[in-house]
Amino acid sequence: MFERAKNSVQTFSWKLPKQKSSLAPEYVWSNSDQDPVPVEKRTWSGFTFVMYWFSDLVTYSTWANGAAVVALGLSPSDAIWIVFVAAMCNAIPTVMNGAIGSDLHIPFPIAVRASYGYWLSYFCVVSRGILALFWFGVQSAGGATAITQMITAIWPSYAHLHNALPASAGITSKGLISYFLYHVVQTPFLFIRTEKLKWMFLAKTILVPPMALSMVIYLAVAAKDAPDFWNQKSEITGSTRAWLWLSSMTSITGGFSTLAVNIPDFSRFARKKGSQWWQLPFIPIFKIVVSIFGVVGASASKPLYGKTLWSPLDILAQWQGSPGGRAAAFFCATLWCLAQICVNISANSVSFGNDITSLFPKYFNIRRGVIFAMLVGGWAMVPWIILSNAKTFLNFMSAYAVFMAPIAGIMLTDYWFVKKRKIDVPALYDPEGIYGKCNWRSLVIMVLVIVPMLPALAHKVTPDSVHIPKELSNLFSVNWLYGFVASCIIYYVLNIVFPDKGTLIPAVVEGYPDVVEGVVTGAESTDGDSSRAEKGLDSKEPVEIKA
Repeated sequence: MFERAKNSVQTFSWKLPKQKSSLAPEYVWSNSDQDPVPVEKRTWSGFTFVMYWFSDLVTYSTWANGAAVVALGLSPSDAIWIVFVAAMCNAIPTVMNGAIGSDLHIPFPIAVRASYGYWLSYFCVVSRGILALFWFGVQSAGGATAITQMITAIWPSYAHLHNALPASAGITSKGLISYFLYHVVQTPFLFIRTEKLKWMFLAKTILVPPMALSMVIYLAVAAKDAPDFWNQKSEITGSTRAWLWLSSMTSITGGFSTLAVNIPDFSRFARKKGSQWWQLPFIPIFKIVVSIFGVVGASASKPLYGKTLWSPLDILAQWQGSPGGRAAAFFCATLWCLAQICVNISANSVSFGNDITSLFPKYFNIRRGVIFAMLVGGWAMVPWIILSNAKTFLNFMSAYAVFMAPIAGIMLTDYWFVKKRKIDVPALYDPEGIYGKCNWRSLVIMVLVIVPMLPALAHKVTPDSVHIPKELSNLFSVNWLYGFVASCIIYYVLNIVFPDKGTLIPAVVEGYPDVVEGVVTGAESTDGDSSRAEKGLDSKEPVEIKA
């Protein structure tokens, strides 16, 4: 047995065996996780997309969106309008970029090459990957708070556990134990295959809404004798209120703007084209309803508990004083924990796995990427500091928009208005293909849009260390709208004035992997004018496959 274990260690290699890609040239290292999704794995219907967004939006973080706005001093009605505008800013690019995945069945790291070029696309992949790591940790920190409430409901003395950590750690001994236990619970669920996630979404859809609704009903009834919280006025007035309104809207938009970019990672599993359109009404609906829950909770908590509680888990902590309250806190916290696990899988771990697989296919597949996200995003980035208070939480989310907005805008404009949904899929896997190594138009836009925002971003994170003009601070307050709209307009104009004619093909060249007489190959569109052989993209004869 010892010899067998020794031999296993000696033969282990971090390098993955080179797989035969259906589309990538022989000299490009690839693996099957990056190939177009085969027909048998396209299991997502329109209802699956609804469940996916239910999983993403019925969470601790969405509840906190509206509640955090109230905690900053704006009125409940302000919070609802802010969430609505943010939801539409998320929904439109998500649906339109989702068409790339449902049409072509390719993941985000491959899809983005059409608008950025083979090598420049890595900037987008790295940017999105880093943000996925941060968000993985943020969601895990929320799940750890749920674990704390679960344990406290069973053993109340846990709430008074001695803290042996210094204040600079940003977390207590109790919090660190809960964080570790959350990862123990979460880890087995991280390895569910993407095509099978719909069952997990369904379980959450059935269990979590009754709990959240029950919390809201209880809080509203308990606070019925208090002044009408829907008529509470904003504590801030004038131009300060206007800019805080815009800044909060940008922060909430930024928190989900990453999904407007990497939605092809999930929409590529669509059973048929057009399924992604189901997201358009349900993203705003889910986001507004859950945020209303948060606004009610935050507003009702002030007369009930003497302070505004922007986290549903902080509200549960107030219930721990009685046996009945402890039981309710335990069951509610358990379901909030489930919600956090679902969103970490659907929005962060799988997406990061796709990103790092594209960057380092020799050493990573999606499963290894998930493990990396858990270790680095879950621990090395100390996410509990981000969640220390409402202002820090919103500041963190606003950082997303600086990088994600122009990427989403360029992808959308390129696919729908420049290339008119006509993509040569096999060329995306070839550094020498028609999309080139670097699309200079995208590079120019990223410099023009992102660089002016960097000083304001630094000021937002460390206001005492970095000082900027008020005008630049105000521009940062609308950085998502600025970045998205500016990138759409400039990219379209540049392509009208300086068109990349080699990429403007007459029909789609599909890349569905299939086996034909033992040879793995891609498929061309039914329009023979755009075959890969005619373009000289590879030496294999294209085979027509009708899905």
